Amino acid sequence: MIIATAGHVDHGKTSLLQALTGVDADRLPEEKRRGMTIDLGYAYWPQPDGRVIGFIDVPGHEKFLANMLSGIGGIHHALLVVACDDGVMPQTREHLLLLTLAGQPPLSVALTKADRVDAVRIAEVQQQVAELTRQLGWSAVPQFVTSSTTQQGVEALRQHLSNLREPEFETGRRFRLAIDRAFTLKGSGLVVTGTALAGEVTVGDTLWLSRLNLPVRVRSLHAQNQSVTRAQAGERIALNIVGDVEKAQIARGDWLLAQPQPQGTQRSIVALRLLHPLKNASQPVHLHHAASHATGRLTLLADNLAELVLNEPLWLAENDQLIIRDSNAQQTLGGGRVVLLNNKKRGKRQPDYLNWLQQLAAAESDEASLQAHLTHHPTELAELAWARQLNDEALHVLVGKVAPVRLGSALMAAEQAAAWQLRLLEALAAFHQQHPEVPGIGRDRLRRVALPHQPPEQVIALIDQLLSQGHLQHQHGWLHLPDFEPRFNPQEEALWQQVGPLFSDQPLWVRDIATASQQDEETIRSLLLTAARLGHITAIVRDRYYRSDQIQIFADLIRQRAANGGSTSAADFRNQLGTGRKIAVQILEFFDRSGFTRRRGNDHLLRDARLFDTSA
Repeated sequence: MIIATAGHVDHGKTSLLQALTGVDADRLPEEKRRGMTIDLGYAYWPQPDGRVIGFIDVPGHEKFLANMLSGIGGIHHALLVVACDDGVMPQTREHLLLLTLAGQPPLSVALTKADRVDAVRIAEVQQQVAELTRQLGWSAVPQFVTSSTTQQGVEALRQHLSNLREPEFETGRRFRLAIDRAFTLKGSGLVVTGTALAGEVTVGDTLWLSRLNLPVRVRSLHAQNQSVTRAQAGERIALNIVGDVEKAQIARGDWLLAQPQPQGTQRSIVALRLLHPLKNASQPVHLHHAASHATGRLTLLADNLAELVLNEPLWLAENDQLIIRDSNAQQTLGGGRVVLLNNKKRGKRQPDYLNWLQQLAAAESDEASLQAHLTHHPTELAELAWARQLNDEALHVLVGKVAPVRLGSALMAAEQAAAWQLRLLEALAAFHQQHPEVPGIGRDRLRRVALPHQPPEQVIALIDQLLSQGHLQHQHGWLHLPDFEPRFNPQEEALWQQVGPLFSDQPLWVRDIATASQQDEETIRSLLLTAARLGHITAIVRDRYYRSDQIQIFADLIRQRAANGGSTSAADFRNQLGTGRKIAVQILEFFDRSGFTRRRGNDHLLRDARLFDTSA
């Protein structure tokens, strides 16, 4: 159980905690000198049943609001402290507003300094607080009239807090801890502390330190100020870590993660809950996330949706809560809930895209979120696991519930997969009609013809699925429809016996073959189209053919250069073939058109290695 204090400066939060627990949470010399909490303080209160209640004492002064915000992430309960002599003050209201934006945890109220006022004043402050908490969404908040000086009401408040129970631990999530402090201990080394937002950790585990993207090993653990071998979400944890890292490299706002995530998020979509209208449709803001503080720009897309572009990455996950303050960090504008981690740069105001974002914002479960994602695009398993912070077991269960189509490491909605496969088959049928002289088409070229704007890996996986299902067939890397089976008729067979031997290691034109065989050009052209579809010959340009085994030799030369890290230019190819530049250029351009290579400047780079391969 973790309880955070809240309330205006000098209302007695730290004194009350000391009266409750016997611990002075002010640890900095400056705090002692000024008599005011500046940074987060911590106190732990062991219970008779073995539980330990942890308190986070936050500063009340508006100058230290950023520190206060770094202390209220992942808490189970909030203790609002209001001095009876002052009553409700500016930071009383602001702290309550911030708690509502951070998830509105259950709330209790301690009215302090009761020894300084009479009963009438106490009743007046009780009424103020009841109205304020009710306005902000809390109903029937328990209030305790206390005095740290006389101990009035302290035992009743102590009993109330002791009876609180934390929510049940949520299984299936990855360990994720927001670091708020780092220090070194003699004989132990580097220690980091923070509140675990999800998952569990055990001594000996390897974790990843965000931003630095470094692995560290957990040497020992303290949870709720007690030595343990295992700790979990909802606890204040101190981790003694070892690795290639020093204290100076760690900052408040870094994370310890169960699995590496080299890049944080810089462009995301958030669902807004605004306290004040934005001055402009796009404006600079300060962001607070767990123990992190960053700056960025908020751009309104719809009434409740905005794009957030950060100046530096944050390690966000879907459903994370953000506090949004103005560019001067003087006014809290509202809160945001992360809906989409990595937003596209263009087309984000299109109606279909905005409707999809609204679906994501409305999704209240992992299952609903995945189904919403799949209606728009394929989803990588690794991206899904990070976005929802799911461990392997929970990820497997979720995928089983939704039952999408598996495409390698990605998931796709069955309806979308069927629609994409239909487009692939239709595109191949059209290609056969337009290019009857070609035995088929390469995988990558079919992808670019049918689905040019979709993720290449998923489209290629769909093509391979069609092959395994028998809806497509291939020969030497060429894809074709099952009914695309050319054959010579008896007359063509006899003529091919006459024409075939004319081909050697040089290309031939239709007109040259017609002259040599004493046939008209149309008859030879039709014959050679069928021979090309059967794979005997290949047209490098219209009406000019090579033997296909010769084309395979040329392709092998390019594969060899690619295997050695090189590309092919027309001059290099001409020298390798010992032929004229014109023929070399025609062959390379044919390879580009086929999708076997792609041109970049004067170089031709290997694209689809399976083409012109007898083993494919």
